[in-house]
Amino acid sequence: MIPSVISRCKSVFPHHLSAARLQTHISYRTVTTVILLRHGESTWNGAESRFTGWADVPLTVQGRVEAVHAGSLLRSRGFPADKIDAAFTSDLQRAYETCELVLAASAGSDQHTWCTNRIRRDSGLNERHYGILQGECKRDPALAEKYGSDTIMAWRREMYASPPPMDESHGHYLPPPAPRTESLADCQVRVVKCFEEKIFRAMFDENLPTPTDGRVVLVVSHSNAIRALMAAFDRVPEKHVPNIYVPNSVPILYRFDTERREPISTKLQSASGNSHARWLLSPQNLARVRDAVRPGGMLSRAMFDTILALKDHDGDRKITPEQLEAGLVELLREEKQAGLDCAVRAVAKELIRENWYRYQPSENGMITQDEFEDRTIQIWNELHYDVA
Repeated sequence: MIPSVISRCKSVFPHHLSAARLQTHISYRTVTTVILLRHGESTWNGAESRFTGWADVPLTVQGRVEAVHAGSLLRSRGFPADKIDAAFTSDLQRAYETCELVLAASAGSDQHTWCTNRIRRDSGLNERHYGILQGECKRDPALAEKYGSDTIMAWRREMYASPPPMDESHGHYLPPPAPRTESLADCQVRVVKCFEEKIFRAMFDENLPTPTDGRVVLVVSHSNAIRALMAAFDRVPEKHVPNIYVPNSVPILYRFDTERREPISTKLQSASGNSHARWLLSPQNLARVRDAVRPGGMLSRAMFDTILALKDHDGDRKITPEQLEAGLVELLREEKQAGLDCAVRAVAKELIRENWYRYQPSENGMITQDEFEDRTIQIWNELHYDVA
């Protein structure tokens, strides 16, 4: 059996300090920061929505814009390029290009403060390999007819389920050491191993110009790879790992105590359990989200109307998490075309996911608009967004 990701991480995050000793260190705690960032929109996770995996597809124009915005946000929030001591990314161009654009944008007019030599590429941070599904359209009816919708969903969401492996005849086959398929657990073991052996060393053990107190490490990777790291940092039980939501191009901050080498931010509630993560938002995005979640706002009223339409369409008055997300995608399509920031869309998505996972509809599948609005506002007040 594949070893638990959480068990693998116990050696990385020791628990040898007593509560009394920890208390004495609070006043002068030193901090190392890790910034996790999913690449910008790629040609296959935009309108096409394909199983991308290890296929080396480029960013879209929108994805490049998202990466530049993320870099500018980092600069404005105290993380300019010259403060980023090391940057790790996968071997895939969509992550590497995002990393380059983020560093360039975070440098602003001081372009001499960064160079590509600071970027370390590693296939250990590649996206999960999707086997024979790689390159296929996720919504292709022929795919569902061939394998069954439930089977495909199990391959995508269950920890130890994996699509059938590809062979040399597959259009996206890569020779070893590339895998031929992976489960979520396979991907997590690979990513955590990369973290333990390389990223963790850069955070605490390498002789870099910045001491560990104040050191900043950027990791630009993919949805399932970042999900694996967040699960390890927050010690998420395996059954909740698929619930971790990773948005495109929204910086996710973790602060580590340099002595204990563990995350230190107060844990906040999320669908995957409690999390040390902080999404980095601009004040403008914060204001837009607050406006969207207020009673009668875009998210609360329009999203509730979308849910009702989906229920009426299904006829059974029940909504799955996938239908909720599909409804949100439909709702935000016009806003995206009108220039709604990817961070605002990402927060809206997480609010809907949290609403589902925390407050599943009653047995008859009914929820009133007032209930929906109250829950959404409550979740917004609890979630982990860093705008200070």
